[in-house]
Amino acid sequence: MAKPRVLVTRRWPEEVERVLQARFDTTLNEADRPLTGTEFVSAMKDYDAVLPTVSDRLPSGLFGEPGLRARILGNFGVGFNHIDISAAKAAGIMVTNTPGVLTDATADIALTLMLMIARRAGEGERQLRAGEWKGWCPTHMLGSQLSGKTLGIIGMGRIGKATARRAHFGFGMKIVFFNRSDVDDDETRAMNAEQMTSIDRLMAASDFVSLHCPGGAENRHIVDARRLALMKPGAYVINTARGDVVDTPALVAALTSRSIAGAGLDVYEAEPAIPAGLVDLENVVLLPHLGSATSETRTAMGMKVVENITAFFDGHDPPDRIA
Repeated sequence: MAKPRVLVTRRWPEEVERVLQARFDTTLNEADRPLTGTEFVSAMKDYDAVLPTVSDRLPSGLFGEPGLRARILGNFGVGFNHIDISAAKAAGIMVTNTPGVLTDATADIALTLMLMIARRAGEGERQLRAGEWKGWCPTHMLGSQLSGKTLGIIGMGRIGKATARRAHFGFGMKIVFFNRSDVDDDETRAMNAEQMTSIDRLMAASDFVSLHCPGGAENRHIVDARRLALMKPGAYVINTARGDVVDTPALVAALTSRSIAGAGLDVYEAEPAIPAGLVDLENVVLLPHLGSATSETRTAMGMKVVENITAFFDGHDPPDRIA
């Protein structure tokens, strides 16, 4: 019996690629460049499974083409707002993702961004590399400490909780959070975390606001000009979730006017394009979507995809099925 044909849309960790090649008739993207919409349609006509990443875009129009062969999209990533799930389902294509395995790595990046922006680490490194540092003095590049401050978490899921744990037990931060459903468990009680009744209240109460909610229409621009105006002048926005949850022009305006102190960003609305308004500002730390970028995490993500498509082709329901 012929092995299912599988296309991997970007290069993955070698260990995962070897497993895929052993189990399936696997084609790798040797050039490691994003596929165009036309190439995605061709892939879905030629392969039984296509394995996209969160940087790929699969809008509804791609699923309306006749003669699609693919029956599963094994997404490499926990987020899936880059795929039109309804259109995929209507075309008879299952979609899976990779939840759980990137929790700690993403929480680490959230804390990295908090420390970097609060202690002005990016500014300091740029100054030193440019040969502009004149030596230590008592008032040089004063920042803000995390200890004793209030961290507001928007989206108290696995990553939100992991970030809160690090902040509370590592830095003694007070935790407040907003979540669409009630969260009352041993973990949040151990942190004395307070659930806020609205995002507006959280924005006003927090010294740091860290975003851990899904992207997509429901959460698009939940941090907008009005909500940024509710924040303390010394507060910071941290985004490791999805770029579209923050209104970028509004954030640039708030950073430029110094109505908030700064921001730490790992995700952007139109990746990989970064608005010049952000790049030109000193009071923002910009990372290139490093949230899950550890060898251990990316390998675990890939193995999750292998598990999902293996279950599918063995006639079982994949453990991480979205639709």
